[in-house]
Amino acid sequence: MFEKMQQAFWKALTPDLVVDEPKAVAPVLSGLAPDVVAALGGVDNLKSQQPVALTRVRVELQDVARMDRQALTRAGVPAVMMLDDGVVHLITGLQGS
Repeated sequence: MFEKMQQAFWKALTPDLVVDEPKAVAPVLSGLAPDVVAALGGVDNLKSQQPVALTRVRVELQDVARMDRQALTRAGVPAVMMLDDGVVHLITGLQGS
């Protein structure tokens, strides 16, 4: 997010020198990357999701057993915090989402 703000700042100052980034081709489902959604058990396993902070996403799952922690790690989620009632916090760090 910071990188996007920084790029917008420099583009405002020097519009002819900063090249726009091409739009991402892969769609992001439910605000999460497709590989993260798959690791969480698919779109039908998500009840809700919302960013909690710059470094964390709160996800409520239908069935926690369908979540694959190793796949989440491979998808770039360094840590997962399990809470009660199918609530999971994905600790993403300051990576862009």
